Amino acid sequence: MADVWEAGAVGRIDEGAVREQVAVRLGLDTAGLDAFMGDLWAEYLGTPNTELIGFVRGLRGRCRLGILSNSFVGAREREAALYGFDTLVEHLSYSHETGLAKPDPRAYAAVCEALGVRARDCLFVDDVAANIAAAKAAGMSAHLFTGTSGNAETFARIRAHLYTGS
Repeated sequence: MADVWEAGAVGRIDEGAVREQVAVRLGLDTAGLDAFMGDLWAEYLGTPNTELIGFVRGLRGRCRLGILSNSFVGAREREAALYGFDTLVEHLSYSHETGLAKPDPRAYAAVCEALGVRARDCLFVDDVAANIAAAKAAGMSAHLFTGTSGNAETFARIRAHLYTGS
């Protein structure tokens, strides 16, 4: 299934084709496919970090906000419904829509362009060290998010960036 997951992550196939390939390759009937895909989306979407979402929502109007996501076909609609990401930030960049996934330097440049900001003025927050390194290589400041236990540290880092530019 690796080829299907990779294609879905960068938009080379649509959600219908993913479902078709899953059904055929795993030998699933409609009920089995629905159950499998339901489990897949439950795992993909996870549990919301409501404290972080609330903090970011409070930043609206104080700075430019974007999400750069290594995603999968169907993620935009599900994340909008569950988390309101479409109203949380000014720009959403999903790899399945752009064909660019982190840590590709072009993904960072595309988000900066879409937001109308310079990389050196950005703070990139992510939970993957390789993506942090790529953001720094692209000229951004960056912060490694360590999960909900790291919310306070992340909030402090964002505030420092907003008020001191560091």
